[in-house]
Amino acid sequence: MKAKFCDMLKSQKVIVICSLILCVLFLITIFAPWIAPNDPIAVNLTHKLQQPSLDYPLGTDHLGRCTFSRILYGARISIGFAMLIFISALSIGLIIGIIAGYKGGWVDQLLMRFGDGLMAIPSLLFVLGFVGIWGAGLKQVILGLILVQWVYYARVIRGMVLSLKEQNYITAAKISGSSTWSIMKKHIIPNVLPSLAVMGTLEMGWAIMNLSSMSFLGLGVQPPIPEWGAMILEGKSYIRTHPALMIYPGLSIMLVVVTFNLLGESLSERFGVKRR
Repeated sequence: MKAKFCDMLKSQKVIVICSLILCVLFLITIFAPWIAPNDPIAVNLTHKLQQPSLDYPLGTDHLGRCTFSRILYGARISIGFAMLIFISALSIGLIIGIIAGYKGGWVDQLLMRFGDGLMAIPSLLFVLGFVGIWGAGLKQVILGLILVQWVYYARVIRGMVLSLKEQNYITAAKISGSSTWSIMKKHIIPNVLPSLAVMGTLEMGWAIMNLSSMSFLGLGVQPPIPEWGAMILEGKSYIRTHPALMIYPGLSIMLVVVTFNLLGESLSERFGVKRR
């Protein structure tokens, strides 16, 4: 068993290392209330802009709030809601993609033309317009990003289903009297899972970047809730005197996005899945 684990670690070390890093990050998001040394939103102007210390491992911001605690709690927003965006968009795209690809005909044309209409609008402009109509806030940004992203998943999954349904084993399953749901459950969905795993790791980075970007523009998470993009926005006024206020959340975003991208690239090579 030990030898097999060592062999796997050597042959797939990037996947293993990235997976371990992400597991640690997910644990941090869960146990942030117990790990954080201070209240992330407690204002104490007597301790503002302090250097790192035992009480404040990464120092404090312009309102005397613990930067380290805000980074930990910010991970819950940046990673947690990015995962919500991905799961929601993927679920919608999976359902619509399978229906469009398997049914074909007018159903396929109707669903894909609707998707083409959404894709004709640049994603950033769509989200900005959506937030402009319904107001700034985390809920609006999340919903806007979901509405943008499901189309991509639907088109990719539709293409895979169109290819799969022409396979001989699908034809044999139809001839044997298998129901549509049975064919999808046994033959369609298991064959698209590797591609979904690759898309998931690659698109999580996309979701985190866009969520943080919206918060940086002041359209997403609103103060005093800690979120990495919002923390960069708050720290930009002190970029000359206290650049760490921007560097720490920026490095956090970079670490998570790079880890997801490296994992996605390694999985795409492992499963032979092409990136978009």
